[in-house]
Amino acid sequence: MFTAALAGFALSFSLILAIGAQNAFVLRQGLRREHVGWVVLVCCASEGMLIAAGVAGFGALAEAAPWALEAMRWGGVAFLTVYGVKSLRAALLVSEALTAGSGPAMSRRAAISTTLVMTWANPHVYLDTVGLIGAVAAQYRPDHWAFGAGALSASCLFFLLLGYGARGLAPVFARPAAWRVLDVVVGATMLALAGKLAIFG
Repeated sequence: MFTAALAGFALSFSLILAIGAQNAFVLRQGLRREHVGWVVLVCCASEGMLIAAGVAGFGALAEAAPWALEAMRWGGVAFLTVYGVKSLRAALLVSEALTAGSGPAMSRRAAISTTLVMTWANPHVYLDTVGLIGAVAAQYRPDHWAFGAGALSASCLFFLLLGYGARGLAPVFARPAAWRVLDVVVGATMLALAGKLAIFG
């Protein structure tokens, strides 16, 4: 059981290290110190549901309701495109006085809803969190749920470190140029994901 949990932890941590829309948003909220706890909580809860779906068998659901996946796909394309354009626009509007805590504040509801969309509209989350983790977990039966628990603990640890550890980067992001770079990276990542999702599904 411990071996399965450790394997799940290692796999999940390696998958989640890649920079994506969700990670970039958690980092940004951590730098701004806005609703970090709620953002991390939503990320962890979502990861728990996705990993559980993968371990339990996501394939059956996909076959039973293919229309839901298609609706999720195009909803994700729309959201990622809009958010990507907004991020690129924000990079052009960064003022010389910008700091980690300045700028218009995001409400708690907006932070939670954005985190949900960043998570559930991301096509990679189904390939990695649900598909890959679910497939590997099946190899560890009857300890597949221990594998899933290990994977979830890695995800939650990462989000905690990213959200609350971002404060240590605040001096770097006291410079407007750093925010411009972050916004450009976030915007480009969003648009790339939107294009990939629209073209390849």
